[in-house]
Amino acid sequence: MDATTVAFQESRLTVHGAVAEFSHQRPQARNPISMALRDDYDRMLRIVAADRSLRALIITGSGGSFCAGGDVKDMADRLHDSDPARNSPEATRRRLGDIHRWLTPLHEIDIPVIAAVDGAAMGAGFALALQADFVLASTRARFGMSFARIGAVPDMGALHALPRIVGLARAKELMITGRRVDAAEAKALGIVLEVHAPEALADAAHAFARRLAAAPREATAMTRKLLNRSFETDYLTMAELETYAQAIAMATPYHAEAAARIARGEPPPFDWDRERNLNPPR
Repeated sequence: MDATTVAFQESRLTVHGAVAEFSHQRPQARNPISMALRDDYDRMLRIVAADRSLRALIITGSGGSFCAGGDVKDMADRLHDSDPARNSPEATRRRLGDIHRWLTPLHEIDIPVIAAVDGAAMGAGFALALQADFVLASTRARFGMSFARIGAVPDMGALHALPRIVGLARAKELMITGRRVDAAEAKALGIVLEVHAPEALADAAHAFARRLAAAPREATAMTRKLLNRSFETDYLTMAELETYAQAIAMATPYHAEAAARIARGEPPPFDWDRERNLNPPR
């Protein structure tokens, strides 16, 4: 099956079968979160969310860098701008608030998100990787909450995501010190799921995504959304939400087919271990 590619300002969306890959394409600057890339994310997510044939989204970088964080040159330019529409606390608040115009849809999208991190994932780039459900990293990947190095507070959802992954004490340490973490430590901390050689990372991410293609779309979407709310939801509320979600999942054609297959002694449509054997990294 041929791939379809859409070029944006500083990125590229490639769709191959049920897998979409969104790649940052400004490697000469280590793929910063510029205003143009933010707009690209907004456009890309609208396309991906509207295509129900898609079952997984990969976000990645190019040129040996995932995302070096915010566009520091643009930050410096704003600091020398006398226009309060660009350089004032209110302008900064509005600009950062606007990030969630696309970051929230990324967090809430129905399909699993895989971050394939090669090279630097610093500051906002680290925060962006944390929005993924699964982070696959190369051996040369580096992560860092580098906001402290420029006298800034972690943003882009990092204050919400990181403590839930590594615990409060470790999140404080990583955010206040801004120290860098290599791929092996990131895996030990639970940030990274798998580590691969740089030349094998892309194939591993696509193999991982292809194995998810047979997963039940409705059940996967509801599981993802419920898990994203589990830390701040009390037990009884979560138990009730489970019943509503299960009632919907068990009314889908997917569930009916899977139950019928198993009842006949046949394999179900989705089996992660079977899919891993059928779709190994190329």
